[in-house]
Amino acid sequence: MQALRETIVATARELSASGLNVGTAGNLAVRTADAFLVTPTGIPYADLKPEHIVEVTLAGEIRDGELRPSSEWRIHRDIFIARPEIGATLHAHTPHATALACCRLGIPAFHYMVAVAGDRSIPCAPYAAFGTQALSDHVVGALRGRRACLMANHGMMVVGIALKDSTRLAQEVEFLARLYCLSLQIGAPVILSNAEMAEVLERFRTYGQQSNDS
Repeated sequence: MQALRETIVATARELSASGLNVGTAGNLAVRTADAFLVTPTGIPYADLKPEHIVEVTLAGEIRDGELRPSSEWRIHRDIFIARPEIGATLHAHTPHATALACCRLGIPAFHYMVAVAGDRSIPCAPYAAFGTQALSDHVVGALRGRRACLMANHGMMVVGIALKDSTRLAQEVEFLARLYCLSLQIGAPVILSNAEMAEVLERFRTYGQQSNDS
């Protein structure tokens, strides 16, 4: 458990160093056997220590930790309940994704790599106040069948099997958001059709390095 806490701290600091988060913005969580570890509320990542990471049960009870969990702990908890295959969740206020979210825009299939999030688009979940069950419900709904979404007037949420997967996806979604913002400045980007994106999604099934028995 200590090693996992140290990994969470290292990842949080990496997010700040790369500019994906600023100050106390954002939060991340990792599933454990019957609970999850989540970053605390209101602590700058530069000051974060392993003992600050909070363990919360899937019932929402604090099991271990010196501090209160992130105000968005419900989102992480509800994703872990709704998606048993997910092992790590990451919420960030990245610049371009958040700019789109503030306009209540998702990321359509303007580029084939949008499929990296698991579907034909990356939607923007409806707005609700931070830390509320309503916001969690909106995010869980927007993530249905995919691994990333934007959060209206807020930021992004990505999920993965492991923390490294969520971190890489957050970087990819922010890059796509930046490209989409640039495309909108030029004009109206051409959106790939459902058939074209279906082909991309199928190709992604065997994309990259595959094991010999896959």
